[in-house]
Amino acid sequence: MTAFFLALFAGTLAFWQILDESLLTAFYRATVTISLTGIDTKPSGVGGEITTILLILSGMAIYGYLASAIVELIAHGVVTGALAERRRRRLLDSLRDHFIICGYGRVGRRVAEEFRKTSQPYVVLDFSEEAVGQAREVGELLVEGTGTRDEDLAEAGLDHARGLVVASDDDADNLYITLSARAARPNLMIVARASGPEAAKKLKLAGADRVVEPYLAAGRVMANLMLKPQVQAFVEVLTEATGDDFRFEEIEVTRACGQSGRTIGELRVHTRTGAYVVALRKRDGAFDTTPGPDATLEEGDIVVAVGTSAEIRALEELFAPREAVAG
Repeated sequence: MTAFFLALFAGTLAFWQILDESLLTAFYRATVTISLTGIDTKPSGVGGEITTILLILSGMAIYGYLASAIVELIAHGVVTGALAERRRRRLLDSLRDHFIICGYGRVGRRVAEEFRKTSQPYVVLDFSEEAVGQAREVGELLVEGTGTRDEDLAEAGLDHARGLVVASDDDADNLYITLSARAARPNLMIVARASGPEAAKKLKLAGADRVVEPYLAAGRVMANLMLKPQVQAFVEVLTEATGDDFRFEEIEVTRACGQSGRTIGELRVHTRTGAYVVALRKRDGAFDTTPGPDATLEEGDIVVAVGTSAEIRALEELFAPREAVAG
């Protein structure tokens, strides 16, 4: 742009001096010439003709440069967008044992925040303009679509997912997503959001493993903060995903860990790890909320424990596959 005005200024001065025209006429002639719209009259004299030629060439060079800059800018944007899309596709294709969050509203964003705190792999699935904008703003791995379409769930990696969070604001959408996901993955862990008891009942019938009613949960927390503030404070410490003091963890007893058939006392869980086993979920879904030292662990049981981050890590090592421990 600076080069354009410098050329225009130089052409005006040249025409003014060489052709002995008024300053306004010289400026007009320079403007017409450099804009490549044509010449009103042929300038008299060699000096005027040379000035006209130089000014036309300058205009051509300037416009050529601007055109190439614009083309390069557009091409760069297209290439950058294509590279970003290829990178997104590679990340989606490489996902394994991840979580899918259907719905990036207030609940979905909170779930994603908790996953980020614990470095859990996940992908966001939503289509609304507001949700997509917010997801891109924080750099979420995003699939633009709705979980009500099987194609979108497949793109989000449903076949390889560890769990599905159904957090849409619409109960009907949540019901449809749950039905579709359960049909495709009978063993997938599905946690769904419901606006009320009726919706919660239908979601459970549709195949949701757990159903959360945000308003009911919020009401319970607020009531407990008033009636049992210290108990609620303790629960919040335990359930904080990244708490350094104490936290809950659940660990599955697998065949590979080699601990099946042994009792909690035989394993000396607390002595070896520092963590406490506070509950035991049996394979049939029954809960033992006060497991003693004589409680026998069986393959498929879920050990629910509480301890510090270091103690929980030690407990995970205790129940890790023997091959991994040996390696």
